[in-house]
Amino acid sequence: MLRRRILAWLSLAALGNAQQQQPVIRPEPPESEDEPRLPNGKSQRDEILKSDFDKSLKDAADLQRLSTELRADLEKSTAFVVSYQTIRKTEQIEKIAKRIRSRLGNGR
Repeated sequence: MLRRRILAWLSLAALGNAQQQQPVIRPEPPESEDEPRLPNGKSQRDEILKSDFDKSLKDAADLQRLSTELRADLEKSTAFVVSYQTIRKTEQIEKIAKRIRSRLGNGR
């Protein structure tokens, strides 16, 4: 089970680097007068989306770093012994991926 999960994550990481994905373009809703504004005059919704985008970029970089480390750890391991740190890295990868997915899903 763990081996399948690890291989699935590594496959996804390799596919993400190998293929160019079509961007999802979300139409911007028309601005309304009722939309909350920040004291500097910018749209609160736009600032939240920008902040979420920046966090997702940072998380994606962490995801890439962890997957590279995971691959190196797996290459050092044997078929019968996997270190606790390796298992923790898979949990961290899963947690970061869920965080990114939840941010991307909120804009739908």
